Formats: sequence, structure tokens, C-alpha cells
Amino acid sequence: MIEPGSHEGFIVAAYALTAVVIVGMVIWIILDGRAQRAKLGELEARGIRRRSAGSGKP
Repeated sequence: MIEPGSHEGFIVAAYALTAVVIVGMVIWIILDGRAQRAKLGELEARGIRRRSAGSGKP
């Protein structure tokens, strides 16, 4: 049987790296969402509308 104490450093480092990656991805998604909303607002301000907001034709 492997002693848990001999691999603690590796396990903690793996969990820490995973947490950093997940937090980084969440931050990236939030920032990208803000950027996309800003671009959409800019396009709508110029009068360019989404096709889904059109006259209802397929």
C-alpha cells in the first residue's frame, strides 16, 4: 500500500493547479461575455439588428 504522506505535495499541487485553471476559465468567460455584449450594443446602436429579432419570417 502507498503511504498517503509520500504523495501529499503532488496531490495538493494537482488540486491547486486545477483550481487555478477553473478560476481562470470562469474569469475568461465573464470577460468574454462582457466584450460580446459591448460589441452587440455597438452594433445595435449603429442600427444593425440580430436576425432573430426580425419580422418573424423563418
